[in-house]
Amino acid sequence: MKSKTMSTILIDNFSVSLSSATMSNKVRRENTFLRAFGITALTILIMVSVAHAAPFAYVASLGVDTGTVFVIDTATDNLTAVVPVGGWPEGIAVNSAGTKVYVATGFDPTISVIDTATNTVSATVNAERSYPWGVAVNPAGTRVYVTNRYSVADNDSNNVSVIDTATNSVVATINIGVSTVNAAVTPDGKKIYATNSRNNTTSVIDAATNKITATVPVGDHPTDVAVSPDGNKVYVTNTGSSDVSVIDTETNTVTATVPVENGPGDIAVTPDGTKVYVADWQNNNVSVIDATTNTVTATASVGKQPMGIAVTPDGKKVYVTNAESDNVSVIDTATNKVIATVNSGKYTINYPTGVAIGPFINTNMTGQSTRTASNATEDIGIEETKFSSSEEKKAVEFNNSNNNSEFDNDSSSSGNESSKNNSTQGFGLLSGLVCLFGGWKFSKN
Repeated sequence: MKSKTMSTILIDNFSVSLSSATMSNKVRRENTFLRAFGITALTILIMVSVAHAAPFAYVASLGVDTGTVFVIDTATDNLTAVVPVGGWPEGIAVNSAGTKVYVATGFDPTISVIDTATNTVSATVNAERSYPWGVAVNPAGTRVYVTNRYSVADNDSNNVSVIDTATNSVVATINIGVSTVNAAVTPDGKKIYATNSRNNTTSVIDAATNKITATVPVGDHPTDVAVSPDGNKVYVTNTGSSDVSVIDTETNTVTATVPVENGPGDIAVTPDGTKVYVADWQNNNVSVIDATTNTVTATASVGKQPMGIAVTPDGKKVYVTNAESDNVSVIDTATNKVIATVNSGKYTINYPTGVAIGPFINTNMTGQSTRTASNATEDIGIEETKFSSSEEKKAVEFNNSNNNSEFDNDSSSSGNESSKNNSTQGFGLLSGLVCLFGGWKFSKN
């Protein structure tokens, strides 16, 4: 009997211990799932906010007292910063990482390098010639190509300066044609196309050797140049003959000529390569070319003397600088209508010329997000983002939400389309996570 009683006690004790262990494991699994769920939700939401962060548009302007670059948030179409650069800024370009903006300051023979993290000039490069005009950055961000139009004192200075971005110094000078105006680099970084306005040609430069490999006859007074995203076509605006030359990059020959309105200047291609936008500065319009048929399919009326033009990385908006109107028109590519007009009240955009737009993804922010998600795995904590007082002051001082007054009546809601799309995608992912959690609870019950 005694041994039997002991046996019963031992079995009961074992049963209680097993039940406790089972409950403990169950709670532990629930906690582990909730922990993983929280980490996953945090990581995805951070990735969404980063991947869909709207880029900034950088506008070169004559300014009031000195040459200036205005920074526009493309999500809100509000000015967020003003960067003095000196001279008479015209050509402007952003590197593919979105960390640096290069500005040709015209009569002042320098290139200003803007750090996009602080919106301040971090370096100044002597272009070694009197009139730097066009700027292009190679995809790797290692070289900047600056056209030098011509000098009255030294008329043979029609060339391209090659800047090493690591040292911010000119490492080569390419002698080209007569009054070289603008340049563009192919997506693979192997070739540079430069327009020569006074001999009606476009030069093809080998980026590895800095040598001219071909010279392509185009229309009268070629001005700007753009390369298609696939690198197969080059588009050249001919201001004198009011048309656009389409160059096949394989043969370096003109395969089509597209008539546009009077005085075509700057040109931009959408990221998908289907549309080409041309600023017609004499007609105050923007011509829209179908890249498949090489025909103008629409025109958009903008401000006076449109000069610079750039397309956002998602292809939804086109920014056009209107020199005589002292503002920037924003075109919706879906409707080819102006949906916003950007200017500031306190700091006037005086005679804006060039415009360049950065990429969507900020590499520094991506790294920060990765670190935040990693830290969350360890302690499920989110470190609060801190802004410097100067950054807060800039955002408050230069933001002007009342400047977007010139909307089309039927398109007024389109100004925040990018923000709405981002919210929708973020909500979709969050909804998916909620469903996942609900499914787990259902299966548990």
